[in-house]
Amino acid sequence: MKIQRYAVAAIILLACAIPSRGSAGDGFSAGARFMAGGRYDNLRMCVATDAGVKGGPMADIQLTLRYAAGREYAVSFHLPVMRPVLFWTAFDMLQFEPEFTFEYIKPLGGEYSFTTGPGLGVSLHYGPDYESDLDNRGDDFFAAGPYISYMCGIVFRSGNVLGVRAIYVPLFSEERSTGTVLGAALEYTVIF
Repeated sequence: MKIQRYAVAAIILLACAIPSRGSAGDGFSAGARFMAGGRYDNLRMCVATDAGVKGGPMADIQLTLRYAAGREYAVSFHLPVMRPVLFWTAFDMLQFEPEFTFEYIKPLGGEYSFTTGPGLGVSLHYGPDYESDLDNRGDDFFAAGPYISYMCGIVFRSGNVLGVRAIYVPLFSEERSTGTVLGAALEYTVIF
């Protein structure tokens, strides 16, 4: 488990060291994505709910690296920072869900554009199941699966994006049955 923690910490530190090159006009920019919502989760423990509750709130602050290919398309990489650090330090757990997203952008006229598109990443978990809570923690186990999402939103002239994202994650573990995560989140991406 220590190796996985150090690997996650190294990825976060390396990504934070990458400078934004958006001002150079080459299409690259960096920013932060703030997201909050709720989820159904029949496998992992939620630190904000009682034992036996399948799901609960979700939130994260993520580093975003974005490449705009013209005015109609963009590809982004979102690296979770808040949630993995919080879970690692406060709860001795791993929940790490980096994601690539593809955006189709349609100008609406004026200062706004509509954006929509899918996301694909990986979900990594190490911790107890949903029948646990902070006072009665069960055995830890490892689970992983694809992180699949779809977003619709508005792009402001500044490049910032306000959107809603639907999330689906099938989780697989040798020690537990297959899990399902379904969720939705409001997100706001700030481009630096």
